Amino acid sequence: MSLIPEIRKLTTPQDLFAAAAQEVVRCANEAVAQRGRFTIALSGGSTPHNLYTLLAENARTSLPWQQMFFFWGDERHVPPDDSDSNYRMAQEAMFSKTPVQPGNVFRMPTENPDAAAVAKTYEQILRDFFALQPGEFPRFDLILLGMGPDGHTASLFPETAALQEKSRLVVANRVEKLKTSRITFTLPVINAARCVAFLVSGAEKAAVLREVLEGNASAEKYPSKLVHPVDGKLIWFVDRAAASQLKD
Repeated sequence: MSLIPEIRKLTTPQDLFAAAAQEVVRCANEAVAQRGRFTIALSGGSTPHNLYTLLAENARTSLPWQQMFFFWGDERHVPPDDSDSNYRMAQEAMFSKTPVQPGNVFRMPTENPDAAAVAKTYEQILRDFFALQPGEFPRFDLILLGMGPDGHTASLFPETAALQEKSRLVVANRVEKLKTSRITFTLPVINAARCVAFLVSGAEKAAVLREVLEGNASAEKYPSKLVHPVDGKLIWFVDRAAASQLKD
């Protein structure tokens, strides 16, 4: 298990986006210098949207776009042009405004109506890209995560089957309260990353953030508690509103 998580408390949401953008730039340039490429898994939601917009506006000249490879930690089971698509959000906020090569962007093929087949295809994409041997997990340079008001992260929702998955890389996770399946990385993939960064903003997240970071409730109830990189860094970027119920 990794060392104690690093909790970076920022005053405003804008400060949070700026700090997270700096970390993306730092991770990207370090990875390219050391390994010749940077692999990142994106998340959806309003907070990452603002981060992607900032990266597109202010980091065009400070990021090694040609050596950056983009994946998604989870996706809604909707076509890529749907308004709920995490891919569409990143495409509009960032890719359309930056010099990233289309071949460096690996979206989930969610136009396939079979969610399990989408997961299987994306798992094979990961295995091929990272040249994995049986039993190996990809080692992303950075995985971005959000946290829902129920403590879910990626599409690992409380008390769902995907929380128990130990061997698959990507699964279709049935979420009964949403009456749908979501395509998601499994915990072994997330916990194999060199760095995992949570972005959490807003007072509506304060109580669950306190429970995840300081509480004693079951991790089955708050899946974000299950994120512990085995040999990597875990950073929580939180604004003042989200951190308002933490002890210090």
